[in-house]
Amino acid sequence: MSMVNGILGKKIGMTQIFNKDGEVVPVTVIKAGPCFVVQKKNKTNDGYDAVQLGFIEKKKERVNKPLSGHFAKAKTPTCYHLKEFKGDSLDQYQLGQKITCDIFKVGEFVDVSGKTKGRGFTGVMKRWDFAGGPGSHGSMFNRAPGSIGSSSDPSRVYKGMRMGGHYGNETATVQNLQIVAVKPEEGILLIKGGIPGAVNSILEIKKARKKVVSKQ
Repeated sequence: MSMVNGILGKKIGMTQIFNKDGEVVPVTVIKAGPCFVVQKKNKTNDGYDAVQLGFIEKKKERVNKPLSGHFAKAKTPTCYHLKEFKGDSLDQYQLGQKITCDIFKVGEFVDVSGKTKGRGFTGVMKRWDFAGGPGSHGSMFNRAPGSIGSSSDPSRVYKGMRMGGHYGNETATVQNLQIVAVKPEEGILLIKGGIPGAVNSILEIKKARKKVVSKQ
């Protein structure tokens, strides 16, 4: 039986636990689900198999008419977040069905995506780890980026030049993170290591694409 390959969650924060050998393991606490199946797609009509999941219930009066009809058709609560998750032969899932974090197992590896913390406008030293120039003796270089052009040829700045600008608030994915604990009754996942995003940010937790062998 094929299962949906992921779920939506909310980052609660980080803590640490002790494993059976008494070693300290840093973990990220995630409130994973419950999510509702709002829409189903199949290869015949759409070219691929997937389910659209809704996460975090929202007041009906805060949803516009097209979305209200979308949720009403599935007979699910209105939700803040919608995301498709692919799979194969997902016939066992029904509209309105609740998906919880028990689709994952302890020891399994996952890929987690989230929005990194936004840091506003930053210079090249913070954004790109430039070394900068001397900080004294009248160099007048300090934290400046230095030359960005190429004289009269080509008389322009190359596309992709690393310069100061908006840093953060980008989608980032960390692969092959191991699940340390699954608590379906609380909807909690404990995942080893750090995960992109601030506390309360929305995450996508998917079964790892590259690492399929679990370590128990």
